[in-house]
Amino acid sequence: MDTNDVQARRRAFLQGAGVLAAAAAAPVAHAQNQCAPAGRDRALWITWYDLPQAVRADYLAWMHQQYLPALVKRPGYLAAGHYATVERMTTLRRENAVEHPSVASVPRGREFLLLVVAEDANVFGAPSPRELHAALPEAGRKMLQLRANERSNIMVETARVSGPEEKNYKDGALTSPCIQIGTFNCAEADEEDVMAWYAQSRMPATKTLPGAVRTRQLASVAGWAKHSILYEYTSLEARNKSYMSMEEGRPDMKAWADRVVAKLVQQPGSANLATRIWPPIG
Repeated sequence: MDTNDVQARRRAFLQGAGVLAAAAAAPVAHAQNQCAPAGRDRALWITWYDLPQAVRADYLAWMHQQYLPALVKRPGYLAAGHYATVERMTTLRRENAVEHPSVASVPRGREFLLLVVAEDANVFGAPSPRELHAALPEAGRKMLQLRANERSNIMVETARVSGPEEKNYKDGALTSPCIQIGTFNCAEADEEDVMAWYAQSRMPATKTLPGAVRTRQLASVAGWAKHSILYEYTSLEARNKSYMSMEEGRPDMKAWADRVVAKLVQQPGSANLATRIWPPIG
C-alpha cells in the first residue's frame, strides 16, 4: 500500500471518529438511517453489560440522545437497537444451567444488550470499537466506563429465514422489538451436528411461527462465543405465546434437541430474552 493510500485511510478514520466524538458532545434529537432496508445487514456488533441502578438515568439519556444517534450516521452502519433483558428468563437459566469450566473467565453482563448492524464485519474494523471509543471526548469515555461485566462479539450472518411477520415489518435492518439471542461454543467434532440441527429443525420451524420476523444464525469474527442464534419477534407477548409451540407435536425436534443441546457450551447469561428500549417501539 503506497503512502497516499495510507494517508487517505487515516484521514477517513479520523474524520469518522471525529464525527462520533462531536456528536457525542452535543445532543442529537433523532436517529438517522434506522430504517435501512434489510438484506445488506450481514454483520452485528453485539455488547452485553450490566449497569448500576444509581447511574442508569444519566447513562441512558446519553446513550439514547447522543451516542447511538451519532453512531448510526457512520458510513456502513445501518442501525442500532438497545435492549433490556427480561429477568425471568435469565433467572431460570442461572438456576438450571451447569456451566462449563471454560466460561469461568468470561464476563457475565446480561442486563442490557446493544446490537449495532452493519453491511459487513470490516465496517467494525475501520475503526475498531476500541479505536472508536478511544476517540470519544472524556465525558463519553466516562459514560462507557459505567458499564459493568461487559463483553462483546462481532458476528457475521451465515443463514437467515423469514418469519410470517417479516412482510409486515417496516423497520428494515433495525432489529425487532423483541429478540432472543443465544451464544455458545462447542467442540469441533460437534459443529456439523449443531449446524444440521439449526438447518434441518430449528430455523425451518420459525418460518411459520406466529409473531416471528426473522431468525439468523451467526458466526463470530471477534469475541468469546463462536456461534449465535438470533430470533426476532414483533413483541414479547408474541414470543411467549408461540416460542414453545415449535416443539409441540414435533418429536423430531425434541430428538434433535436431546442430541445437540448438551453439547453446547453456553455463554454466561445465555440465552437472553430482551425488549428494545431504543429506538422506542411504535
